[in-house]
Amino acid sequence: VQLQASGGGSVQPGGSLRLSCAASGSIFSIRTAGWYRQAPGRQRELVATITSAGSTNYADSAKGRFTISRDNAMNTVYLEMNSLKVEDTAVYYCTSGVLLRSGDYNPIYWGQGTQVTVSS
Repeated sequence: VQLQASGGGSVQPGGSLRLSCAASGSIFSIRTAGWYRQAPGRQRELVATITSAGSTNYADSAKGRFTISRDNAMNTVYLEMNSLKVEDTAVYYCTSGVLLRSGDYNPIYWGQGTQVTVSS
């Protein structure tokens, strides 16, 4: 399974970006997908997940601003990011994995990162 992330870039605070993650197969229709991010000097953070049934979950830092969605026909997962803040600056990674009974997400496959920079 290969995951290809794209859509990163540089924006000003308050701006928007949409990240895409294309899979080599129809994995997103059977597995949960998730977006992580990692900023320099900070721990990796799970930003959002979406199950194969379409249930979504967000980190508190993303609630109300980010939207994760999935297009099974295109084997693609998206992360729409609005009202971006400087602290959203990070490398964003798309993943595919499993949602455990505990509610925790266990990523199995990782895509390469895409840089998001928010600055004025």
